[in-house]
Amino acid sequence: MQDNYRDKWNGVGDPGVASESIQPDDANDLNEVPKGIYVGTGGDLAMIGVGDPPESAGVIWRNVPAGALIPFRPRRILATGTTAADLIAVQ
Repeated sequence: MQDNYRDKWNGVGDPGVASESIQPDDANDLNEVPKGIYVGTGGDLAMIGVGDPPESAGVIWRNVPAGALIPFRPRRILATGTTAADLIAVQ
């Protein structure tokens, strides 16, 4: 299949080119910092941002609706405090 945009810049503001399911984890960072997070099943989302200090406890985004695409670059999605499910990292 031809991809006319394959050699174009893939910046944070550009559409995603890959995706990966996310398992929230209190101890481990994501494999790769995503451009954003897609929320399949709504709820709360506890995250630590890529720019937050190492000792950061993160913040909880409350009542994120199903189908939301969060334009936030987290380094970790915490299990504690996260009730949203079916999370996908947009790369």
